[in-house]
Amino acid sequence: MHWRRHEWNRSFEWHVPDGPYRIITPEQARAYDDQGFFVLPDAFDADTVARVTAEIDPMEEQFEAALRSQPNGRVFIARADEITFTIHLVLRSPVLRAFCGHAVFQSLAHDLIGPDVRLYWDQAVYKKPGTTQPFPWHQDNGYTYLEPQQYLTCWVALSDADESNGCPWVVPGVHRLGTLEHRLTDLGFVCTKEQPAGAVPVPVRAGGIVVFSSLTPHATGANVTDDVRKTYIVQFAPAGAAVQLAGVSERSPGQPANDPDRQFPVLIDGAPA
Repeated sequence: MHWRRHEWNRSFEWHVPDGPYRIITPEQARAYDDQGFFVLPDAFDADTVARVTAEIDPMEEQFEAALRSQPNGRVFIARADEITFTIHLVLRSPVLRAFCGHAVFQSLAHDLIGPDVRLYWDQAVYKKPGTTQPFPWHQDNGYTYLEPQQYLTCWVALSDADESNGCPWVVPGVHRLGTLEHRLTDLGFVCTKEQPAGAVPVPVRAGGIVVFSSLTPHATGANVTDDVRKTYIVQFAPAGAAVQLAGVSERSPGQPANDPDRQFPVLIDGAPA
């Protein structure tokens, strides 16, 4: 399959920090390097998952109620009774703010980014029963172009996720190309409408994390079950990362991704912030 690179992606070089690692195994490091993802099972116990879910649920319900009041029941890619994206929860919840600074995330950030890391983004994504539309193929850096392009996505399963309810699918190896060209569609930004050759499903049990690069093309399928598929997506970027300005042909110095309220330090010189 022919992948087209983003117009700003002209000199990208992929890299993974050398060990010693704090939490990942050498095999997981190789998988991240070669495939662009791996699963960290049982990262959080059932009590932690229940506490995080209980904190998110009321905010998600409030957001969905607001969606229902909008024309066609949608705002951008969120659709009432189908799929919701409840963002920046760390601004409203001390529990989730603390969770995003958990030792598991600190260790993953150290192992896969480096010694100086900030929270970049957090959002809950709930896919409702009977949602037939997939969430299309994209890279996270295809939504908002961050430089450096390579940051870390932790897809935390709050409920079991498999092919029946919309677990992630990924395309191994393509992350090494850097950011791809994306087009905006009715369902979201898309780097390909086709099912890419070699795409694989990545099922994960509640409490596990699908760990992948911002440059790994991924999608999620339909939810044909009777239950909500719940996930909390937490992303981390190296200190000094900046969002590039949209609508310009050349890269700019960008807007630093350092909002003190929601993009707080997680590691400073390798130590917990």
